Amino acid sequence: MSPRRGDPIALLLLPRTLEQFILREQAQDLLRAPGVAALEPGRIPYGAFARLPERAAARLARGQARRLSARLPGTPKAVVIFHPVQWPLASELMRRTGAELWYGRWDRYEQAYDAPPALRARLERLHEEAASASALTFVASEQLAAYEREAGREATVVGLSAGDFPAPDPEGTVVAVSLGHLGWRTDWKLLRAVADRLGNKLVLLLVGAWHEDEVGDDPDFRACREHPSLVWLGRQDDVAASRLILTADVGIVPFERSPFNEAALPYRILKYARLGRRTVMRDLPGARTWADAVVFADTPEEFAAALEAERGTRARPHAELRAWALEQTAGRVNAPLWARLRELGVDVGDRGQGQDT
Repeated sequence: MSPRRGDPIALLLLPRTLEQFILREQAQDLLRAPGVAALEPGRIPYGAFARLPERAAARLARGQARRLSARLPGTPKAVVIFHPVQWPLASELMRRTGAELWYGRWDRYEQAYDAPPALRARLERLHEEAASASALTFVASEQLAAYEREAGREATVVGLSAGDFPAPDPEGTVVAVSLGHLGWRTDWKLLRAVADRLGNKLVLLLVGAWHEDEVGDDPDFRACREHPSLVWLGRQDDVAASRLILTADVGIVPFERSPFNEAALPYRILKYARLGRRTVMRDLPGARTWADAVVFADTPEEFAAALEAERGTRARPHAELRAWALEQTAGRVNAPLWARLRELGVDVGDRGQGQDT
């Protein structure tokens, strides 16, 4: 039930809209009480109080307090601020209503990196005024409380909450990576079904450019773009891509079954293997060339099970697979070509003896 005019309330002066407020969860918890109300910032941002000349800032605060007082849902017994720039308005509201001040600090705002020296000095003065007037100062860290004690004031450490931040079970999560083009060749229906099946147990890092011009109208692609288990990282260079593969348990090749894909030998299989990761993909004949590096899975159920079977590989890479992949040098794989060149009488020097080119 909303408070009636005249009922005692605590008034939260939010420095940003509730959705953008860094302490949103804690504010929402307080707002569950019928006697707690919140005011989001008006058209004039709070920063104006710190940037205007002090007399102009005081006039602005008086005007805003007068307008706000006429439409408050109750009588404030506590005015709660979260930044020193809010002090001018809070002090005027306190003067009009007799409310006490609560001052919340999760940072040293007066030491902000983007504040020039004059603004820092102004913020320091506003902080001192607010902290001195505060009946309840609540802070995020023990060090912030220590600063208040050094200044001869008391502060209550409340910490921070992050209950609305997703927390999939790390022990039950498999991290997969896909490296390369994300467009026509990708089996979006399969990917969507696998992601839906594994849910929070899957993190899929998609490393590569995605192509709206090719598959933007595909409903499965659109669902994958919005799926919380898929992390779209865009194109990365080889160094960054290799580091991302190191964070994963397993690589995937999400190719659909098509005449174009049937004979392909996806390069990324070897790239995953160089880091000791197997590949999970559809049973496409071309990939049988490197069958020992691949787990073939055609249905969403088989694909999901294959991914889960690789969980933990990021801490225990497949050493034999990595050793095999590191042996696939240009000199070794080109050996048949060097041999034919020698048969033709072409001077190849010491090339083609198994060493890299």
